[in-house]
Amino acid sequence: MNVVLAADVFGVELKEVLAADLRSRGWDVVDLSPEPVEDGVEAAVLVARAVQASDESLGIVCDAYGVESYLAATKMKGMVAAALSDERTAHMTREHNDARVICLGAQIVGSELARNIVFGFLTGTYSGGRHQARVDMLKMMGSIEAGEVGR
Repeated sequence: MNVVLAADVFGVELKEVLAADLRSRGWDVVDLSPEPVEDGVEAAVLVARAVQASDESLGIVCDAYGVESYLAATKMKGMVAAALSDERTAHMTREHNDARVICLGAQIVGSELARNIVFGFLTGTYSGGRHQARVDMLKMMGSIEAGEVGR
């Protein structure tokens, strides 16, 4: 499983902390913004494109509040994303919503909480079943193809 990360100028420090932690735990990390991108929308598009291109990838976007990147990611066709600030929701968004991207606000969560959120997200497993109808609806809502957005 690859973990794809990107950040804007407000999330770059948190992204670096998370990337180092993930590598130390043996995860394959792909940093799509070695230099921070201009804004959270751009970071979200980078991550969403990469995750859509590989069923073996999950994504993490770091910006100031997690909302900007969340709004952008959920506009991408077939993408389910979540803006998170607690561990329980991180696990549940994978288990019940099959989210493949999470968006974290560096000015909302500290590095320790962010590590816990990421761990919950990455170790969660989609349970399917009664949740599938909701997931199908969520995936139909995005209208932008991955190649249609960018600078």
